[in-house]
Amino acid sequence: MILADKRVVITGGTGSLGKILTHRILSGELGTPKKVIIFSRDEAKQHDIRISYLSKKVVTDEVIYRNFMSILEMRIGDVRDYADVCSVLKDADIVFNAASLKQVPTCEYFPMQALLTNCTGAQLIARAIEENHYPVETVVGISTDKACKPVSVMGMTKSIQERIFIAANIMVPKTRFISVRYGNVLASRGSVIPLFHDQIRSGGPVTLTVPEMTRFLLSLDEAVDTIFAAVRQADPGDIFVPGAPSTTVLNLARALIGGRKIDMVVTGIRPGEKMHEIMVSEDEIYRCFKRGDYYVVRPMLPELRREGDLPGPGLEKEFSSEDVVLNYEETVTLLEKHNLLI
Repeated sequence: MILADKRVVITGGTGSLGKILTHRILSGELGTPKKVIIFSRDEAKQHDIRISYLSKKVVTDEVIYRNFMSILEMRIGDVRDYADVCSVLKDADIVFNAASLKQVPTCEYFPMQALLTNCTGAQLIARAIEENHYPVETVVGISTDKACKPVSVMGMTKSIQERIFIAANIMVPKTRFISVRYGNVLASRGSVIPLFHDQIRSGGPVTLTVPEMTRFLLSLDEAVDTIFAAVRQADPGDIFVPGAPSTTVLNLARALIGGRKIDMVVTGIRPGEKMHEIMVSEDEIYRCFKRGDYYVVRPMLPELRREGDLPGPGLEKEFSSEDVVLNYEETVTLLEKHNLLI
């Protein structure tokens, strides 16, 4: 069991993904860890997670702040700050880097802030491990489909983050740096489904960017499944990509509205958005192969190539959200499966 008796750090661990990732790690499905450390800047969200965890453990109020005595530890700090990063990584075995600025329009308005969190944060993790010889076994970078052929600041910074972690395998060969890349996570904070839910509860209208726009969709648990598959199977520099379904913004809105009489308004594409997302580009298909339910994109650096890497394309074309789009009925079924219809 790969996480058994390990010290696990989750940067940005108070986000939607971080909370589910923490829950799954603490469940012991990859082994029971010695310690799980949530590393973030948000004390209020850390407190909420602490209370949620303690309520499940049925403990009394007086032990709420025995932070360093618990398997689940909260650590205030910033992935942009080298001293903070060193402090949290010095005893770590496994690091999940979920710290991110991920709102596409926000990153367009504040590109330097996206650069500092998404790129500098990743670089400081690699630097801390290299310079201080920390015995970190694995670092997992959480990327996005927007990193593939990026047009947005968010996608560009995530693409650079992928490259930072790939190159780190050469500079820090005792640590395995890998990444996962996936699309929109259903009902994650800041995503379109909670927005549509709020608009529907308010009586509308529901705002669509472009009706024909397509997006990959997967649940938080499926995102964590991808992360765990990478932890178990990835070689240094690999990027794991799930074979996720996609749907149009219009079908998503129609499915959530159901039989209600609610208007839809087209607002136009937002800053930095694409009409269709791509998980694996046409240039990457020559370094891509299928492993179970996942595509694996191998690194382009020759030092990280393995004997037996495929000489030809692992896909016939790039993997785009435009390829196989769920129809209305299939979109309803997907939302029902994840209890997202209201």
